[in-house]
Amino acid sequence: MNKKVAIIGGGNLGVALAEGLLKSNYSQASDIYITKRNPSTLRELEKKGVKVTANNNEAIQNSNLVIIAVKPFQIKEVLEGLKNDLHPDKHILVSVVTGIFIEDIQSVLQKKLPLFRAMPNTAIAVLESMTCLSYQNAQLDHIKLVEQLFSNLGRVTVIDEKLMDAATVLGACGTAYAMRYIRANIQGGIEIGFDAATASLIAAQTVKGATELLLQRGTHPEQEIDKVTTPKGCTIAGLNEMEHQGFSSSLIKGIAASFNKIIKG
Repeated sequence: MNKKVAIIGGGNLGVALAEGLLKSNYSQASDIYITKRNPSTLRELEKKGVKVTANNNEAIQNSNLVIIAVKPFQIKEVLEGLKNDLHPDKHILVSVVTGIFIEDIQSVLQKKLPLFRAMPNTAIAVLESMTCLSYQNAQLDHIKLVEQLFSNLGRVTVIDEKLMDAATVLGACGTAYAMRYIRANIQGGIEIGFDAATASLIAAQTVKGATELLLQRGTHPEQEIDKVTTPKGCTIAGLNEMEHQGFSSSLIKGIAASFNKIIKG
């Protein structure tokens, strides 16, 4: 199957997807369509060779892999407008829309397309996304194609669709949680003497290094913590103070609050 991609929805995630596809060389720029009601806001992508249009049907007619990246309240209207041009023998449909299940999509389309639900995060723009996938009506070649796409944009894991809301919180909202930690780390760095730019560099690279230790070694965080905590040392003193102030419990409560917001609306 050709790697011609239509991204329906040129918001933050849609643009990040397009940028990631360009950087990974998954598709040529001329094989990527992206749509938005006001396409003039996508001129930077257009300059790079991506085909920009306000016409969703034009985009899917010239593509094989269709990624739906609109707001949840828009998806029914968008799918209604596309369904006559979507064909099971030509198209694979991937939704990155939060809170919309595959069966919801199927009920609108009323045809047996290979359907995927994907939850990437905005790090997809720099090829470092964590993407969770689930699917229905997909053959092995469809699965390989979609996994290859998102593997080029970061790391991929296949999960049961019932965990997709939880994956949204841990993987997508998690980007914001990590950024808030880094911001606090920068503020602390400034308080102890660094200028903002140097504190930002040290904080960001330290977090990057810490995550690479876990990803490359497959270790548990506590194993890596043990390597930098010495008896009566400054690291354990700082960690204990953070825990006294509710560091871990507040993070866990925040994750639970985000999850409850998704499932309860």
